[in-house]
Amino acid sequence: AALTVRFLTRRFIGEYGDMEFIYSHNLTVDGREILFHIWDVPYSQQAEEGSSEEKRIQWADSFVLVYSICDRASFNILPLKVQFIKATKEGQSQEKVPIVIVGNKRDLHHQRVVSSEEGRLLALSLDCGFYEVSAAE
Repeated sequence: AALTVRFLTRRFIGEYGDMEFIYSHNLTVDGREILFHIWDVPYSQQAEEGSSEEKRIQWADSFVLVYSICDRASFNILPLKVQFIKATKEGQSQEKVPIVIVGNKRDLHHQRVVSSEEGRLLALSLDCGFYEVSAAE
């Protein structure tokens, strides 16, 4: 998971806009070639069509939810997103869906409104992985 987060943060965080994109990337890990398809969906304040979001969730095998440590609203939406993902994915099988929560903009510590501890505790309570990163670094 750490490798995936490093790859994602290096390549994609900071490129967000209002558009959805699907990126593909080949990576060799321990001698095995892995093909990633990443559906980059920026969060919208507007209500989404439920079936569209469910379709994205069914498409994916794992999830990386990114929030800004400088934006409380982006952090506060995470529990609902995680619950929706788990209800959609795990409702069909007993397998645990891999979800990682990533706090971005670690370099902007002077503008921080969400502490590292809050991020860690939320991820722990939701049974998710947790990382804090800086795409700028």
